[in-house]
Amino acid sequence: MARGFTDRDVPDQSGRTFLVTGANTGIGFETAKVLARRGARVLLGCRSEERAAGAIARIQAESPEADLEFLALDQADLASVRAAAERAAAEPRLDVLVNNAGIMGVPRTLTVDGFEAQFGVNHLGTFALTGQLLPKLEETEGSRVVITASVAHRGARIHWEDIDGAKLYSRQTRYQQSKLANLMHMVELDRRLKARGSRTIAVACHPGLAQTDIGRRFPLIQMAAPLVRTFFNSQATGAWPTLLAATGPGVEGGDYYGPSRFGELSGPAVKAWSNPASRDPELGRRLWELSVEMTGVDPGI
Repeated sequence: MARGFTDRDVPDQSGRTFLVTGANTGIGFETAKVLARRGARVLLGCRSEERAAGAIARIQAESPEADLEFLALDQADLASVRAAAERAAAEPRLDVLVNNAGIMGVPRTLTVDGFEAQFGVNHLGTFALTGQLLPKLEETEGSRVVITASVAHRGARIHWEDIDGAKLYSRQTRYQQSKLANLMHMVELDRRLKARGSRTIAVACHPGLAQTDIGRRFPLIQMAAPLVRTFFNSQATGAWPTLLAATGPGVEGGDYYGPSRFGELSGPAVKAWSNPASRDPELGRRLWELSVEMTGVDPGI
């Protein structure tokens, strides 16, 4: 698809079930809206039932027959992640897990389980949810795990000796670390799925520079927004790479998708560039083992 993938290219999704995390706002909301419009059943994994209900009402105002359901999920709390996985696993089928939920640029805080928040929510919560839902996903041929990364991963490294940021903490550096971890997780997960001949694949995506709430803690981004808005994706167009990763024909395990224009900042979705460290098998194995140790979730692959 030389011109790139947009929401108009999403095939009919009737009979398929998706779990979209962080689906009450931003990229997650736009992803859920398009999937529902195409006939999918969509579980909205959100912290707030009230906000999820508002999102459901907005989607159903456009698509009255949309099949939507709130699923309580707080990725800063592994007990909540476990309960959400159990609830999702009770569905008759689960075709795609869209790991979209995340935080960005927060001061150093800890999750319920004592992890640095950006690494804990963005990576460890995703790792734990994915690991616990793999058995359910593998019941369906052609199922997918989608993990959301960011262009911010490009200058990142994993702070192996200070993973919780207790010695040195920078909001941006720790966000970058979490997004590199997302990509490393996807690559290592797909490698392991392939090794055992699984019919499930793992892919990743990023929204470019999208006008969502996630950058609200970076005043410079907000100040610059009016000057460079023409180079940004909207929330709707920022969802295109996610929709490609989740539904696009010809998607293969290990693929990474992002916008096509202005250095992957905006435009229709195409294959994206990733930091070589994200595909280093030794680093991927190391992160996997650390994640199992920290979360207590062993995907068993």
